[in-house]
Amino acid sequence: MKWNWQHKNWPNFIYDAAALSEYESQFLHKAGIMHGSLKHVTEDDKDSLRVELISEEAYKTSEIEGEILDRDSLQSSIRRHFGLKTDNRRVPAAEQGIAEMLVDLYKTFDRPLDHKRLFLWHEMLTNGRRDLQDMGRYRAHEEPMQIVSGSFHEPEIHFEAPPSKDVPKEMDAFILWFNKTDEMPMLLRSGIAHVYFESIHPFEDGNGRIGRAISEKALSQGLGRPTLIALAKAIERSRKAYYAALQIGNRSLDVQDWLEYYCQTVLAAQDYTQSMIDFLIEKSKFYDRFSSQLNERQAKVVARMFKEGIEGFKGGLSAENYISISGAARATATRDLQALVEMGALKKTGERKYTRYYLNIEHESVNGNR
Repeated sequence: MKWNWQHKNWPNFIYDAAALSEYESQFLHKAGIMHGSLKHVTEDDKDSLRVELISEEAYKTSEIEGEILDRDSLQSSIRRHFGLKTDNRRVPAAEQGIAEMLVDLYKTFDRPLDHKRLFLWHEMLTNGRRDLQDMGRYRAHEEPMQIVSGSFHEPEIHFEAPPSKDVPKEMDAFILWFNKTDEMPMLLRSGIAHVYFESIHPFEDGNGRIGRAISEKALSQGLGRPTLIALAKAIERSRKAYYAALQIGNRSLDVQDWLEYYCQTVLAAQDYTQSMIDFLIEKSKFYDRFSSQLNERQAKVVARMFKEGIEGFKGGLSAENYISISGAARATATRDLQALVEMGALKKTGERKYTRYYLNIEHESVNGNR
């Protein structure tokens, strides 16, 4: 079997740009709506959104690779990098590294790609590792770089990358291509950059996370601003489809199926980010309407509900939740909740022990209609 990089026309990928043009139009349309929506978000909420999206991206891009990180540590590290107030917690090396890499991506998206930046990202990403030979540089080991599954005795080889000795020249070509294609339709450039980089697989570890960062860099350069879309979250939701599409792209220069998958995934990522922006706008409207009517206990519980984000409390807020968060006696909790429903701050569903409460805002995820 030949891998894509073994074909004589490598790396001249084959695709039908016209068939993908509608995705580009949708992407630009959604990006415009998103940019306009941000004008209705306060500066503090913009900071919160930026931290939330980057930390979610850090968490999900690591989860795709089977690494589960601590969300609070990620957020603390990201807030510190942006000069925002933090809880001064001690952040583990893995969380610190991926957070630092994605903040650097955010701040330097408009700069040309080069070996130095990639090495820096790899150093950040492998912060604290002791199991790698090549950190902050391309792989140099003689054994084949393979992606395998199955048992040690009967492994299934899903892909074999170019030999380590060929990586420097392959990366020279990749970086030249990336920096000379900024006029290309941005979704195509971003999707091709990902499959191209993953096919070279230049690092001993961390290729997936760096590859997704490069994809976001391409989108940001196309828009002229950081995209802040939940790309890794959208990919993680369809992880099997992601690897299946990449695997098809690894075997042939025809990347049409990969690009179809990738474009659809980017649009889904945009939808999630738009949902978060809409949620922040509704949060602002909510407090404009109700903040002066909330007692201390109610305000504490409402703030906790908003902290859950667009997913809301799983199954809704119960009376027991209210008591636990506010510290109120049961009778007081009952009166507080009734008052919140009467003033229109909360919606009530169910009866007796099945009673649940939701924030009364125009957002389907929080209202339990998802």
